[in-house]
Amino acid sequence: MNPAVRIALAAEAAPKGCTNLKLRQAGRLVTRHYEARVRHHGLKITQYSLLSHVVKLGPVGAGELAAAMKLDASTLTRNLQPLLEQGWVRVQAGADARQRIVEATPAGQALRAEAQRDWKRAQQALNRRLGAEKVAALHALLDECIALLEREDGEVDDE
Repeated sequence: MNPAVRIALAAEAAPKGCTNLKLRQAGRLVTRHYEARVRHHGLKITQYSLLSHVVKLGPVGAGELAAAMKLDASTLTRNLQPLLEQGWVRVQAGADARQRIVEATPAGQALRAEAQRDWKRAQQALNRRLGAEKVAALHALLDECIALLEREDGEVDDE
């Protein structure tokens, strides 16, 4: 069945089960898929993602990095710790005492370049397994849901 038709039919049906549970289950399976490919670089996929953002955006303010990754400040600090300990990123003072600037070290940039090849293989394998059309539809749906959730962030709807 065409993914667009399947999505349209699903939209007409009432949701069954817990959305959070389904997202977490899918997330764990996808995480395992990617981690199997980047593990030998000494990285978890969350660390690869963070390192990639730092390389792409850096040097970058910690607040801007957290916002780009949809993380709160304490989670970013905790997730940066292993990368700092390995010498893959560094954190320096910014323009004022409150600002911190995150930057990839040369070793971090080299590691990201190596790991990116395996990440691309994982991405291509997942696209083949699920089908590029489904993955594109999934990305579009997730982007739309993220935008809706961000707009309503902080609101509690107890209907």
